[in-house]
Amino acid sequence: MSLLHIDGSQGEGGGQIVRSALALSLVTGRPIVIERIRAGRAKPGLMRQHLTAVQAATAIGQADVRGAEIGSPRLEFTPRGIHPGSYQFSVGTAGSATLVLQTVLPALLIAECPSELILEGGTHNPWAPPFDFLEQAFLPLIRRMGPQVTVTLDNYGFYPAGGGRFAVQIDPQPRLAGFDLLERGPIQRRAVLGLVANLPRHIAAREVERILEKCSWEPAVGRVEAIRAHGPGNVVFAAMASKHVTEVFTGFGRTGASAEKVADEVVRQIRDYLGDDVPVGPYLADQLLLPLGISAWQSRGTSLPGGGSFRTGPLSRHATTHIDLLRQMLGVRIDVDTVEGRAACTVSVQAD
Repeated sequence: MSLLHIDGSQGEGGGQIVRSALALSLVTGRPIVIERIRAGRAKPGLMRQHLTAVQAATAIGQADVRGAEIGSPRLEFTPRGIHPGSYQFSVGTAGSATLVLQTVLPALLIAECPSELILEGGTHNPWAPPFDFLEQAFLPLIRRMGPQVTVTLDNYGFYPAGGGRFAVQIDPQPRLAGFDLLERGPIQRRAVLGLVANLPRHIAAREVERILEKCSWEPAVGRVEAIRAHGPGNVVFAAMASKHVTEVFTGFGRTGASAEKVADEVVRQIRDYLGDDVPVGPYLADQLLLPLGISAWQSRGTSLPGGGSFRTGPLSRHATTHIDLLRQMLGVRIDVDTVEGRAACTVSVQAD
């Protein structure tokens, strides 16, 4: 099978192209070459967390690889099947361990046997889905597709210290069922959680109080917790569980940003989500594209349903880049329908 050439600088042009291309190569068995990796970035080529994702994909696929080194602008990857089992992957820095999971999870969802993973690195940093988002928003929808995936957080890992660790148990399903997520349904639960590690507790308390006040939520749904971590860290979450979906909104504390500013960022996310009147927020939209694409790809040439659709707000550049890659590697049809005068759109993923 000939190498499929992928331009690593297309669209958003970041590490997502590398991770998703590796994931889809594992799923399809198609060898790939990714060129011009992160060409437009200040430090182009593979960084350490990207390299860990490559190493994880190499282990799961028992793959032949060329160019797997820090700073490499070109990567060749030829998988030799999907090999479930017990694995441990460590980023070695505060680089996101959740993004490493994204690289290998799609293939392990459709493997022949269960898998257990231990991932070490960053679990909560501003440039990747935090552990809580995966646990509460993303994985429940994956379970709707058939596979049963559970995650357990052992240690928090904040930027820049890292040191996080979590475990993943995957009970696969060879064929992913599709689904439609077009309505949010009534809101059934709200919760706000402020976390601090090696920082004053009042920081998280002020964040939680601000979110509750600005959203007019009951004080009883707010909680503050001081946790252990290798370095200082602060994050605040707001979760909204509706009938058909749970969304998680996140704000990260950082030097130069007051607790009130961090809280206001979460409030803005909540208001945008409610204002768009959609079930799927921007980050969840990006995450759903790949599993729905695989479901659609698996249904090609069969009478079985696959793929699906969801309603979301304006698509991010990450999402549009993801769509282009899925079309290229899976040959599936992805339509984005908008309504004039409204920010919301409907994304449909189907076998072409």
